[in-house]
Amino acid sequence: MNTELSVVIPVYKGHLSIGHLVKSLQQELDSLKYEVILVVDGCPEDSENVCRELARNHENINFITLRKNFGEFNAVICGLNYIRGRYAVIIDDDFQNPPSEIIKLYNKAIEGNHDVVYSYYTQKEHSFVRNMGSVMINYLTTYLLKKDKNLYLSSFKLISREVVQEIVKYKNPYPYIDGMIFQVTNNIGKVLVEHKERLHGESNYSARKLISLFLTILFGYSLIPLRLTLFAGLFSIFFSLGIMALYFLNIIKEWGSPVVIFMCGVLLCSISVMGEYIGKTYMNISGLPQFVIKEKIFHTHADQQ
Repeated sequence: MNTELSVVIPVYKGHLSIGHLVKSLQQELDSLKYEVILVVDGCPEDSENVCRELARNHENINFITLRKNFGEFNAVICGLNYIRGRYAVIIDDDFQNPPSEIIKLYNKAIEGNHDVVYSYYTQKEHSFVRNMGSVMINYLTTYLLKKDKNLYLSSFKLISREVVQEIVKYKNPYPYIDGMIFQVTNNIGKVLVEHKERLHGESNYSARKLISLFLTILFGYSLIPLRLTLFAGLFSIFFSLGIMALYFLNIIKEWGSPVVIFMCGVLLCSISVMGEYIGKTYMNISGLPQFVIKEKIFHTHADQQ
């Protein structure tokens, strides 16, 4: 095994940019032995057809298409299951991260002997919704994952094969790759890279997807909601006792309604939080797949499962 880099690209509606991206990869990574794994995440046939042709025409381009849209993290996990490189690089299909910047991540990993290298930007060319979502996610992950607050968890990153081998052991249908990275290693570097505007189309990140990611991180990598529920319950008890004391001291004339309304609110919130955890647990043990492969074309090594 002497492949140095495996470039994993989740593709969703990227048929207008993926050809340019692959061509640029071939130019920039010419000095290294590398492979590209295109994972088409259940998007319209245009992207699937373009990626299939790229794989058929280039021996170091591999192709996987999923039966439906499982989400970006699931598509990336799928690709990581098939890498053979010393390092895996994850890069989006929108060309906002120039392939020339991959060498910066690679050199940083070699020089610092890092398990993972994240990219960061002086200026991001994302939409307002995505930038605001990134700020929220950064604050949340700083607290939950105990990461450096100055470390930006970019989707453009490099991961060593040893860490990838641990990540792919995780079979939950709702993976969060950055969360799994911090459960495996703290040997993490970062490097400044260029960030460009999208060549074609609009970002696939919506407010709904960012909220879903926020909830996945909160309930999948933390017990904080349960602990907050405990504190809310204790507070409601002391609040109720305080209201009753004011009533018996004739400071207030009626105490039942506000206390009942308050307790109902606490109970509803508590039930909702418990429901999130129970639901996540059920989904995890129900055997739902992370991804389902419809077709794949591999040149560089035998298929693995």
